[in-house]
Amino acid sequence: MKKNQKNQPGKQSIPVWLIGLVVIALIAIVGFIAAQSSSPASAPYPTEITVAQAAEKRDQGAFILDVRQPEEWVQFHIPGATLIPLGELPDRLNEVPKDQEIVVVCRTGHRSAQGRDILRNAGFAKVTSMAGGVTQWQSQGLPIATGQ
Repeated sequence: MKKNQKNQPGKQSIPVWLIGLVVIALIAIVGFIAAQSSSPASAPYPTEITVAQAAEKRDQGAFILDVRQPEEWVQFHIPGATLIPLGELPDRLNEVPKDQEIVVVCRTGHRSAQGRDILRNAGFAKVTSMAGGVTQWQSQGLPIATGQ
């Protein structure tokens, strides 16, 4: 005669739902620890920033790259910016510092996104574009320069 194992005194089985609950809790804990341990430096660099954020980065020493045409540049530009027209950028990458944050700007923000992508594809890590362009920069009362 076989003994029924369920009725054996002192032997209890763990319910399947409890095992599942423990596994879910462990996954949540590991995920939380992983999220807490990742440093801000390892976070991806933003693809686009606001004019206010760009002004702050400029004040902190970021390289401001203007990808407009020379005739647009002469009308007005961000003081301290460097002009490399978008069409020339792939051939002039050596003029852009790899060890600095880079903010790419244009008139309204469209060409700067293209310039940003050219730089990122060339291996530049800390590069972003400024939304709104230099026209928004100017409309917010930030400093501008004219001429060469």
